[in-house]
Amino acid sequence: MKNAFGTPDQRVGTLPSATGFVPALEGLRAVAAFAVLTTHVAFQTGASTGSFLNRVWGRFDLSVAVFFALSGFLLWRAHALHARRGTPGTARSARVYLRSRLVRIMPAYLVLVAAVFLLIPRNARSSASTWTSNLTLTQVFVPDSLVEGLTHAWSLSVEMSFYLVLPLLWWALARLRGRAARWRIPVIAGVGVASLAWALVPWYDLGLHERINDQILPPAFASWFAAGMILAELACAPPGRAAALARHRHARWGWWAVAATAFLVSTAPQWFAEGFVHPAGPEFAARTALGAMVAFCLLAPVALAPAVPDDGGPHFAVLGSTLFTTLGRWSYGVFLWHVLVLHFAFQIAAVPMFSGQMLRVWVVTAVVSTVVAAAGYALVEVPAGRWLAPRRAPRGRPADGQLAANPAHTSPATVAT
Repeated sequence: MKNAFGTPDQRVGTLPSATGFVPALEGLRAVAAFAVLTTHVAFQTGASTGSFLNRVWGRFDLSVAVFFALSGFLLWRAHALHARRGTPGTARSARVYLRSRLVRIMPAYLVLVAAVFLLIPRNARSSASTWTSNLTLTQVFVPDSLVEGLTHAWSLSVEMSFYLVLPLLWWALARLRGRAARWRIPVIAGVGVASLAWALVPWYDLGLHERINDQILPPAFASWFAAGMILAELACAPPGRAAALARHRHARWGWWAVAATAFLVSTAPQWFAEGFVHPAGPEFAARTALGAMVAFCLLAPVALAPAVPDDGGPHFAVLGSTLFTTLGRWSYGVFLWHVLVLHFAFQIAAVPMFSGQMLRVWVVTAVVSTVVAAAGYALVEVPAGRWLAPRRAPRGRPADGQLAANPAHTSPATVAT
């Protein structure tokens, strides 16, 4: 981008999150992963409805918005920076990018699919179309394809759809570069807001198969991805008001207070149904909008913060700690395995389903899921990245993984109900 005198604006991309690895984002991914684990445990122990605290556990499924926004942020920022600098073309090769996404997601996911179909007898008797749709992450488009132990993978199917269309979004906004880059945020925001109307369209009257859930199809969640994409644009743009807010040593608490308020509104029983239900269109649209707000405000103080805070103290010391960043690296595995682990956790804890004992079941599920995730990371995710990822980046261009952080740090960890 150039200023009024035609010289390059040296403030473009100056925030650390515009290009580098941000430990606190990894920590937030860990928090969100265990939040969604909590909501699943709450549901299956009968503790997701009734009291205020139960409604809080039951609404932790909004953590999926955080993961979608994280993906939007990490995968969009290279293109936002590219456009702000006024460079022609796109920042990344679509072929190399898509290969990196497949390498990052599919090996560990396919191991889970094999385990789910082998360990749960009723799944082994599923139809060929169910097997195929789950193996290819297309289950949200195929009737009756959400199987026990893999119901949560609908969100990974949605995220894969986003990955596939992302190169089209790069090209669609390719002309908004340099001076015109200031229009990128309004365009992305406009599409995100417009997507909330998805839930208001009578899709079944228009011919959608009645056994396909219109509320888990990819367009319904464009606002969540848009939240992260807007943060990427803000992180790469010359620092403005949003970045200035994040620079203050107390700013994070303001952002997080707004996120907490939006979250608590989503638990109000007079406005939103409790538990996992198929709400009416207006309610779904409102809850989706709140999810976008929660994700944006949770990530904003981290994504828009400078490298060194004004007070000179530790920056996001907890989220960026070794413990949280390690759990963040394993969070994709926690997401993948926790529903299957929960299936057997009731036997391990000697507790019937829907009979309470949430804490006992949570501890078993969290501990076993973490152990399995750590093993999967070491035995599947890392070797797959080493053996299957592109060996060398094009000359003069950073490695694909560096543009969106190391592949280990861009795991989808897409969690949902």
